[in-house]
Amino acid sequence: MAARPTRPASQGRRRPLVVTSDPDLLDDLLRLAHEAGAIVDVSPDPAGARRWYGGAPLVLVGIDAAASCVRAGLPRRPGLVLVGRHHEAGPPDWPVADDLGADHLAVLPAAEPWLVDRMTRASRTGTARVVAVLGGRGGAGASVLAAGLAVTAARADLRTLLVDADPLGGGVDLVLGWESLDGLRWPALSHASGRISPPTLVEVLPQRGELVVLSWDRGDVLAVPAEAMATALDAGRRGQDLVVVDLPRRLDDASVLALAAADQAYLVVPAELRACAAAARVAAVVAPQCPSLSVVVRGPAPGGLRSTEVAQALGLPLAGSLRAEPGLARGLECGQAPARDGRGPLAALCQRLLRDLGLNLTPSVA
Repeated sequence: MAARPTRPASQGRRRPLVVTSDPDLLDDLLRLAHEAGAIVDVSPDPAGARRWYGGAPLVLVGIDAAASCVRAGLPRRPGLVLVGRHHEAGPPDWPVADDLGADHLAVLPAAEPWLVDRMTRASRTGTARVVAVLGGRGGAGASVLAAGLAVTAARADLRTLLVDADPLGGGVDLVLGWESLDGLRWPALSHASGRISPPTLVEVLPQRGELVVLSWDRGDVLAVPAEAMATALDAGRRGQDLVVVDLPRRLDDASVLALAAADQAYLVVPAELRACAAAARVAAVVAPQCPSLSVVVRGPAPGGLRSTEVAQALGLPLAGSLRAEPGLARGLECGQAPARDGRGPLAALCQRLLRDLGLNLTPSVA
């Protein structure tokens, strides 16, 4: 099976998204975007919009496309505006707004100045790279790779947000040895996401140096609401250089949002036959949500399975291989963050992956 090429890491700012098949409404919105100096992505239907939906700083859905977006199961997210045009009979009927989860209703032409302002501000959002990491099977090492990427970036003085989106993963704060640090965790954010602005969120999370972490407490297992994930991603894109999201293998709405926002996703697969079989199922679900999916193969290979063979079996590009690192497990048990000293196979792989994303690393982590 031929490997699918990766999508290059996005350059520049993410664009507002317009979803409508109404040519008159589209003309109006493109005119307003021109006034705002904003470049927008356009889709006539939710199928085409899905690849931009999670990463767009602002989503404008025409009243004509609202019902189809609801039927397509697009997850709720902040920054969504339902737009219609005023007719002689009066403003549009908006019963679908609640189902769509719209933050605002905008009726043209009265709302034109407001929309210009929203598009102007949305086009100025940050340019952080977003990376998603998930395991091809349980215990594959996805959380360790995610933490290694975040630690390596922070050592290079890159402002980094590490998001643990796997409620059954044990907590990435444990991987870092941060479980005793004060700060907001997912359960609190899940109940307060609508009242916390993205810049404020980063300030109240556990952090050391340039690394900020959003993880779990030791309480009840909760799902991550899509709205809370969108708030976290928005906070990362606005104020950070890199956002790393550690995802579960079973996708929920929050995971789909993170994958859609990701410039690159890595599927971590041990070099074992059964792990490849399990990873093939995960890849079949993940790949449609994130075209830029690559595989990281983790050794050792008990049966001599090569990394290129694993990637070929999965039909994915090979992002890199991770050799066995005996001291890594011992360090994690002692609360030592992975790749903390910039040496060893994991640190070397993380440095290369970050450079592949176009991030500049200082000589201290070369």
